[in-house]
Amino acid sequence: MPVLDKIKSDPFLKKIALWLLIPKNRYSPRLWVKLFLNPFKHHKGKGAIIRRRSRLDVFPFKAFNVGKNALIEDFTVINNAVGDVNIGNDVVIGLSNVIIGPVNIGNNTIIAQHVVISALNHQYEDIHVAPKNQKVLTKLVDIGEDVWIGANSVITAGVKIGKHCIIGAGSVVTKNIDDYSVAVGNPAVIVKRYNWETKSWEKVS
Repeated sequence: MPVLDKIKSDPFLKKIALWLLIPKNRYSPRLWVKLFLNPFKHHKGKGAIIRRRSRLDVFPFKAFNVGKNALIEDFTVINNAVGDVNIGNDVVIGLSNVIIGPVNIGNNTIIAQHVVISALNHQYEDIHVAPKNQKVLTKLVDIGEDVWIGANSVITAGVKIGKHCIIGAGSVVTKNIDDYSVAVGNPAVIVKRYNWETKSWEKVS
């Protein structure tokens, strides 16, 4: 049995391993993990910029990849503890975003300010246990190429946003958005689609 599988299957070994990686009551890796493990596990493309005041709660047991010429602005939080985070080429992630994996973000996508993209939910059904202590559920958030997500939007677990979509500011996206669509509102609904025959954006009634 491989070492990692043995650790995962043994509660005691798993507890020790987590303690070595993560301080108690915190959700960020220890300094030695950031300095000596993450650089060998994660990929940062040529020309990519990650601002100094962003917070990378990323761990070596999940992927964290940033494409070439991507920009991650200050005060953004990225967490890959429960799922891979893959950011494409020429992506711009604005100030104060929160991204919790598993999340894929396609090339040339713009994410404005104060956007939350979370693929994580806690179960809550057992009324005798606090939701924070119940099982974590994840569903991939898949954001296509050439997307623009407006400020203060929320993208929920399991959502797929197609190519060249526009998400209006303050929207809460709970369902998939087709390619070449404009969606707004809470919950977000498609209000425009691109018509390839007329070569124009048309309102959806």
